[in-house]
Amino acid sequence: MANNRRVKVGVVGCGGICRGTYMDNMMYRFNVIDVVGCADLIDSRAQYIADKYGVKKMTTEEMMNDPEIEVIVNLTYPESHFLISSEAMKHGKHVYCEKMMAPTFAEATELMRLAKENNVVFTTAPDTFLGAWEQSARKYLDDGIIGKPITIHAQCTSHYAPDTPFFDLEPRFFFFPLHYGGGFPFDLGGYYLHEMINLLGSVKRVSGFGGNLEPHRVYTNPHHPKYGEPFEVNTPTTLVGALEFECGAYGTFHISSDSFESHSFVMTGTDGTLILGDPNSFSDHITVHRNGANPERESITPGQMPKSDAGKPATGEDDNQVLGEWIDSQAIQLPILHGYSDSSRGVGLADMCYALLNGRRPRCHADIGYHAIEIIHAILESAKTGKTYEMTSRCPRPEPIPTSALSATAQEATLDN
Repeated sequence: MANNRRVKVGVVGCGGICRGTYMDNMMYRFNVIDVVGCADLIDSRAQYIADKYGVKKMTTEEMMNDPEIEVIVNLTYPESHFLISSEAMKHGKHVYCEKMMAPTFAEATELMRLAKENNVVFTTAPDTFLGAWEQSARKYLDDGIIGKPITIHAQCTSHYAPDTPFFDLEPRFFFFPLHYGGGFPFDLGGYYLHEMINLLGSVKRVSGFGGNLEPHRVYTNPHHPKYGEPFEVNTPTTLVGALEFECGAYGTFHISSDSFESHSFVMTGTDGTLILGDPNSFSDHITVHRNGANPERESITPGQMPKSDAGKPATGEDDNQVLGEWIDSQAIQLPILHGYSDSSRGVGLADMCYALLNGRRPRCHADIGYHAIEIIHAILESAKTGKTYEMTSRCPRPEPIPTSALSATAQEATLDN
């Protein structure tokens, strides 16, 4: 729609995630975003951002009362998400919140109520499902490349061992993944859940196991001043869930910070299988396994007959070789059809700004994040009660981004609809 007006935003939370790609992208990549102020409880952090990017250092109160600021970008720690987002909504500000919107489903429910009560737009990270491989996977799926989707399986495990000599000594070394609202299900689980919702839509029912498997831990580095002393982990660390989607597909969700590193993201269908990428990354590979996906190329000279057994398993001395070639012919890496293949954090905010200008629903609408946090809540509840949890929230699949061969800066036009 060729909108040239820029949406004025204020950023609350000037820590590591702000200093990284978020601030660079908000300032220089997305023309629709106009960052006019920054705030942080730690003054030196806000001062750093103000000096580096030439924006106004403000208090949170000043930002909330500034009539020019339309959107509050909440980049604080998870414990502060509810406070900052709720205050912004009460002041009539639209909100874009870093993952997840709140540490608990109850707080998330209240935020959804406040957004409706104050008639403001509420969006949440992660926005990586708007990235290149994620959107391409969505198009391939919608175009029927694997037929009817049957199952989706997500697994991401790692081992958060706070064994550095600086762990939690000061805000700079605050290790939020082991604190309230920052556990692995909240830290990385949202990436998988948002992409699952992007591909398949709402979840209907959930069963699960898990929780906080090791709440009592000790400082393990001899160089740490608290070496050998105990500390508490106050957040879920391992969850395993079974999901039934409204569309009829089934899924598994396995997330853990108590085991060694592993990653798997696979979708099966009636006609094939998609090996998906890492949803924490905007750029990754997608591979399809299906009959005839990668047929052997054969050059035929005039008068030559084509091989009658090309691509088929045969019998004889070379069975293993032919079978291997047949299996290889079923798999191929798919081309990426969309932009935002580099680090594009903030694309969800840019899409939100265009949604405000064009009067449409933002692709990172809060009901996606709300549905995701209820799935985590559902797994925990199912683990406690031993019963299947019936989901109370629903959300439509977000509108896909059009395919694009535009240059890096021109890709923003795909959001202006």
